[in-house]
Amino acid sequence: MTPLIEFKNLYKIYRMGDAVVRAVDGMSIKINRGEFVAIVGQSGSGKTTCMNIIGCLDVPTSGEYLLNGQNIGKMNDDALADIRNKMIGFIFQQYNLLPKLTVQENVEVSMLYAGVSKKIRHERALEVLARVGLSDKLKNRPNQLSGGQQQRVSIARALVGKPSVILADEPTGALDSKTGKEVLGLLQALNREGNTIVLITHDASIAAQAQRIIRLADGKVIFDGSSDAFNENNLKLPKEDQ
Repeated sequence: MTPLIEFKNLYKIYRMGDAVVRAVDGMSIKINRGEFVAIVGQSGSGKTTCMNIIGCLDVPTSGEYLLNGQNIGKMNDDALADIRNKMIGFIFQQYNLLPKLTVQENVEVSMLYAGVSKKIRHERALEVLARVGLSDKLKNRPNQLSGGQQQRVSIARALVGKPSVILADEPTGALDSKTGKEVLGLLQALNREGNTIVLITHDASIAAQAQRIIRLADGKVIFDGSSDAFNENNLKLPKEDQ
């Protein structure tokens, strides 16, 4: 089976004056369709660069990034934008909702840009908002919602285009612990329904909620295995990064 996401000896190198930063340093990973994978690491480990490459927001310096068998590194900006719109559903720490739009309009906006008809936009928005428990908030605006509800809108927006992968960047970072657990529970439920989820986090306890953990340090993979194995080996991050 072709991996949904594959890095083949991937490098991302930045030059800052005379310094050379190897943000991703010869990384090879495979993520299959239907997995729930957490990529975890301290600040500077390379996890944000990995997220940007997976989300087609950046391209590698060398090596290959294959998304569903397509070589992303050889695509131009227009092609990358098309891939982002059709194959990636983004969930952000700060929600990134448009304050003047209603909940329903926030979920529909990406489909508007994609040229989806009004009827289908409405149908899909109502379907995903029901899945995240917000059918009664369609006409509310973001400032009328709690943080947890706003993140649920963000999740609905990520789902509405039926993406190949849901890419969640610190999705509980702006939430209290109780609400964060609810959001993680929702992501786990979506994974059980067959959605592929890649979670980016600095917090080992959040990463442990995924089925599989990839831990990074200095742009390299230093652990790749089940969350149970991660916990059994006590592979915790330093306290200042939890």
